[in-house]
Amino acid sequence: MPDLAAAQRILRTTFGFEAFRAGQGEIIAAVLDGRDVLAVMPTGSGKSLCYQLPALLRDGVTVVVSPLIALMRNQVAQLCGYGIAAAALNSANDPAENRSVLEGIVRGELRLVYVAPERLVKPETLGLLTRAKVSLLAVDEAHCISQWGHDFRPEYAALGTVQAALGGVQTVAFTATADAATRTDILEKLFPRAPAVFVHGFDRPNLRLAMQAKSSGRRQITDFIKAHHGQSGIVYCASRRKTEELADVLRQSGVNALPYHAGMEAAVRSRHQDTFLQEDGIVVTATVAFGMGIDKPDVRFVLHADMPANIESYYQEIGRAGRDGLPADTLTLYGMGDIRLRRLQIDDGEASNEQKRVDRQRLNALVALCESPRCRRQTLLAYFAEACGPCGNCDFCCDGAEVIDG
Repeated sequence: MPDLAAAQRILRTTFGFEAFRAGQGEIIAAVLDGRDVLAVMPTGSGKSLCYQLPALLRDGVTVVVSPLIALMRNQVAQLCGYGIAAAALNSANDPAENRSVLEGIVRGELRLVYVAPERLVKPETLGLLTRAKVSLLAVDEAHCISQWGHDFRPEYAALGTVQAALGGVQTVAFTATADAATRTDILEKLFPRAPAVFVHGFDRPNLRLAMQAKSSGRRQITDFIKAHHGQSGIVYCASRRKTEELADVLRQSGVNALPYHAGMEAAVRSRHQDTFLQEDGIVVTATVAFGMGIDKPDVRFVLHADMPANIESYYQEIGRAGRDGLPADTLTLYGMGDIRLRRLQIDDGEASNEQKRVDRQRLNALVALCESPRCRRQTLLAYFAEACGPCGNCDFCCDGAEVIDG
């Protein structure tokens, strides 16, 4: 069985890194040891390497379940750049391309295959994989499995049956955002045997956290972005229309801004994403459709032009900044209208009463973070059951709070 020394050689020769990041080594050791694994690691800590590297040290194919086509494209391109035989099966490929991927699986030519959960649960895909030699099932963004996760997807909930159909194949699952209830749900739904569980903290000390009540929305946005002139950043908006309008406003003030949302033509959306990934100084104004798995290390700021959906979405979205470990800036603008809209969305949704109760708690936690009179990082980490002292890198620690006599 391959050991960690073999993994470190591949880390250097194939991926070009001198050493594992914090937490990677012990997770990779557990995977190489044949253990099932559930790992919660902060965004930017190198989760994907924890299944990509073991895939190169064993026979057979590693099947990676991934929720977004953009994410798959990004990772497959990266792996092919390293000279690794990787491909994706998804609806954006033409039929001939998908056929060629399926043939590559049957012939044993591929080391990693990325598959959307909707396609994976199809009988024909599953039938083909049961005949191929699948050595590892890796589930990315595993919080999507849980009904308590902030981004539950019903297709993900069926992955337990996929695991069983593949003969109880070794399974590893990764996420950046899973509180205790979400972790318990993932364990019950995905793993027939107890996995090794790794929870590697939620703190990203290089991110500066700041919140502001909306006063002059557009002026606040343009002032913040001017202070980051020439830097790459993401501005999250609550609506598709706002992404387009804000991109226009920013372009008029000399910022190289591109909109991104699910309603755009696919080719334009892909072009905007590729421009952002490959060029410097691009600002993307986007809905939450942009970002899961976007691996651009030098995003220097994330600005929420509207309040995020809940505290876990907030954590995941700001996590797109500063993946290179260097200082990055975040600012969230919020208003009573935002809070009212989010409450209405929960109340009018089709979720169960129990789910609505959890969603209200998550929203309340985010509102408390926006309005908290103490260190933002202490408030944020307390939600994930972690403690820290005053951080010295948030608006409260740096600027203090404005106090009025009520």
